[in-house]
Amino acid sequence: MKAAKLESNNASDADAFAREMADVIPLPRDRRGRINARPPVTLGAAETPPAGGRSGRDEPDDDFAAPGIDRREIRKLKRGDYPVTARRDVHGLTTTEVAASVRRFVDNSRHNGHRCICIVHGRGLHSEGGVSILKPRVRACLRTHPAVLAYADAPRSDGGAGAVYVLLRK
Repeated sequence: MKAAKLESNNASDADAFAREMADVIPLPRDRRGRINARPPVTLGAAETPPAGGRSGRDEPDDDFAAPGIDRREIRKLKRGDYPVTARRDVHGLTTTEVAASVRRFVDNSRHNGHRCICIVHGRGLHSEGGVSILKPRVRACLRTHPAVLAYADAPRSDGGAGAVYVLLRK
């Protein structure tokens, strides 16, 4: 008898809760971003990026901060607070050449004492289907490079979504 009464109590509680929560609107996701360690992402030569140039994650690949780096650094990069001291344009390179070129450029820039660099990869407007192929490759390479602290889209005046500002370790 007690079990039947307990089940009806649980059912009525669940119904009452569902009625009360029917008009609740979830809060938007916190864009300040709590830093969570992400596993490194590698794109093999045979893999192609998903449509729209986005990764399979639920958040866009517009910016990145290494674990332990304050997300405010990304805001500073987007505002252009760090002076860009070196640039590399990877237009026209193949996807296999891009990874090696970006790694070499980051290594050389760090060796030469550069703190903020810019890599221009384009937006993919002239690519097949209008989807950028180089952008996800460049950013995947940057996410896995140990010298990269953060990256973000360049300010609109310096290429916007077609370029990336990269903050390097000292």
